[in-house]
Amino acid sequence: MKTYALRLNPGDNLKKELYRFTTENDIQAGVVLTCVGSLKEAQLRMANSADVRGYGNQYNQYEIVSLVGTLSQDGVHLHVSISNKNGDVEGGHVKDGCIIHTTAEVAIADLEGIRFTRELDERTGYKELKISKK
Repeated sequence: MKTYALRLNPGDNLKKELYRFTTENDIQAGVVLTCVGSLKEAQLRMANSADVRGYGNQYNQYEIVSLVGTLSQDGVHLHVSISNKNGDVEGGHVKDGCIIHTTAEVAIADLEGIRFTRELDERTGYKELKISKK
């Protein structure tokens, strides 16, 4: 596997920047190895729901305690857990609008010999991961 490290800056959009990095580096089968950082705003879709919840205001920031996902030229699929100043943890599917507060330090691996693509799965109604050999 080939590995990458990057730092996102204050004001960056987490999802958009990871997709930009994926396309610019021609990552074909990427996985998030780790991420530490903070968000000033978050937009998360809840499990088994169309409900998107917004987090953040000028007085709060959220620590990224976990970020997992797959990265491909067809898009990124990310889930995040964030904690508030009381240590309460929320999590969900990352939507646009997860904005970096101070930093996000991300390590990514591109798995050799395979390619991730996304194709509509009529059973789920979503574009789901398809794994193929390069």
